Amino acid sequence: MTQSFGPLAGVKVIELAHIMAGPVCGLMLADLGAEVIKVEKIPGGDDSRRFLPPDIDGESAAYMMMNRNKRGIALDLKTESGKAILKKLLSEADVVTENYRRDTMSKLGLGYEDLRKTNPGLIYCTISGFGRTGPYADRGGFDLIAQGMSGLMSFTGEGPGRPPCKVGAPVTDITAGILAALGVLSAYVHKLKTGEGQMVDTSLFEAGIVHTYWQSAIALATGIAPGPMGSAHPLNGPYQAFETMDGWITIGAANQRNWERLLDAMEVPEIAADPRFVTNTDRMTNLKALEGVLTPVFKKKSQSEWLDRLEKAGVPAGPVLDVCEMFEDPHAQARGMIPTVEHARLGPVKTLGLPIKLSETPGKVATGAPVFGQHTAEVLGEYGYSEDQIKAFAAEGAIAVS
Repeated sequence: MTQSFGPLAGVKVIELAHIMAGPVCGLMLADLGAEVIKVEKIPGGDDSRRFLPPDIDGESAAYMMMNRNKRGIALDLKTESGKAILKKLLSEADVVTENYRRDTMSKLGLGYEDLRKTNPGLIYCTISGFGRTGPYADRGGFDLIAQGMSGLMSFTGEGPGRPPCKVGAPVTDITAGILAALGVLSAYVHKLKTGEGQMVDTSLFEAGIVHTYWQSAIALATGIAPGPMGSAHPLNGPYQAFETMDGWITIGAANQRNWERLLDAMEVPEIAADPRFVTNTDRMTNLKALEGVLTPVFKKKSQSEWLDRLEKAGVPAGPVLDVCEMFEDPHAQARGMIPTVEHARLGPVKTLGLPIKLSETPGKVATGAPVFGQHTAEVLGEYGYSEDQIKAFAAEGAIAVS
């Protein structure tokens, strides 16, 4: 079954990846129209199926989030039949993604050098903790470890002297998946030009480093590593969250014009005249003092009053929403970021949408995540296996059929 939408319609992707970084890559490609066949292990499938709670009637909410828009099959690669089936799928694939430890695939005879012999146009995408080269290539990696080693945790948190703090979202997992999808698309452009495949290699460690652009710029220029600043910005101010009478708002007065607009909206001429805050350099030098004089003013009015004033003044600002509030935000809904999809067991379920909008070949989130082995028989039938062969594979334990 080939997807009939998006710029990647007709592109065949075999996903051997599990949990998060690799599945993020797969869902990005699937949302853009690629046919993504997720291959899960027997027994148990993707480990995120057991990330419970939360669940919806026994189905892992985490698994469903990462694997919508894909078809799912289940193979036991410890069996010769399971391995042979996978080799057949890979011989016709455009892309394969995996996030095993180094050499795992090679030991199965399924490494890049093995596969390119029969499929020279194959794009082999590997996502790992630290990449396939370098002194840490054999280490396992998790988001928490990558956040710590990439420098992210050194400048995330409330301020100096506080314990190390990770970013709340698993940003290195998610970013590694997005970088992998970018790498796959770059390799696919090369394949269209030459017919040649190649290996795409990225990691959680490098995905964390990507998020240090501003702090690395400061450190490279000064030799001093920036520390945590709460919600504040290391280069511009005020650019942070402030507490109001009944909630928090964020203020983006990140240039001189917006600073002047902010002062007009706040009606505080005495602050405008204060020599400590005249230029951005002054404000960054005296940021704590600036917070000290602005916060009492913000606390005098409600969140909605301030947001109305700031919008009229042309100052970038917004409320600090929790995730459930974000779901109900009219702009998130208008942008198609909270779509409903059909799940084989549960019926309609909500998920997150595609953040890339294309005018001529739009992608979409079309189907819910597969139940374990949901499409095994269907996919094997498409690759030429007979009903009797499929039944024999199931009896052998080489496949699982929903």
